[in-house]
Amino acid sequence: MTAAPAHRAAPPGRSAHRVKFGHVLAAEWTKIRTVKSTFWTLLAGAVVLIGFTALWALAFSATFDQMTDTERATFTPMTPIQVAFYFAMVVFGALGVLVITAEYSTGMIRTALTSVPRRAHYLAAKTLVLALVVLAVGVAVTFASFFVAQPILAGKGLDGSIGDPGVLRAVVGGGVWLMLIAVMALALGTLLRHTAGSIVLVFVALFVLGIAGGFLPGSWGATVNEYLPSNAGSAILAPARQPDQLAPWTGLAVFAIYTVVLLAAALVVMERRDA
Repeated sequence: MTAAPAHRAAPPGRSAHRVKFGHVLAAEWTKIRTVKSTFWTLLAGAVVLIGFTALWALAFSATFDQMTDTERATFTPMTPIQVAFYFAMVVFGALGVLVITAEYSTGMIRTALTSVPRRAHYLAAKTLVLALVVLAVGVAVTFASFFVAQPILAGKGLDGSIGDPGVLRAVVGGGVWLMLIAVMALALGTLLRHTAGSIVLVFVALFVLGIAGGFLPGSWGATVNEYLPSNAGSAILAPARQPDQLAPWTGLAVFAIYTVVLLAAALVVMERRDA
């Protein structure tokens, strides 16, 4: 009579069974929709984008007669939204940071990575859920911002239609850009594992660099400025290519490359260090 073979113990820190990606995805969906900060941050982002769009539409309508010919020529029905995005993108970036750093600050990350030993699956599921949530909210809020601004702009004949050339692409593209911003912020949060520091870095990457790039001298400075994260990404918001920006889809693609590179770096770091 032969003895039954002994079961090999699972390696330390590894699950005895393989966790399916669908289960990880479901767990991340449960987490993101049950955490109160998700709802409030999304609401704050919506209020900021819609509110600042309305304010800038009022400001442009009130000052349009005093604008120069160049300023008038570059004005589009999307201009108030383009300005408002500089405020809203930091809020959506903060959401991306909080989705990951909250788990590090509470210690939940250790439980999560014990349950899901394959860290690539864990990060991929978290990224996908965040991306889908922000994409849905971002597109809806950008549409709402557009339709809030147009009646205000109509008083000066500055309003437009969603069917105008490039406008629908700009509105939908705005939601896609917000999604990429949140995912980039998630990657930065994974790299730093610190909420405040990560949010500051998001602010620097999306706001400060864009302003600083405008002070770079010469033609090379203008070229570098076009490829800075916020300047590249914001190109998608213009109905037609602007003289000092990349083409809309090119700019969004450049921002997507930044995001993918940071996300890959985040995965490498997560694989190599302890939770």
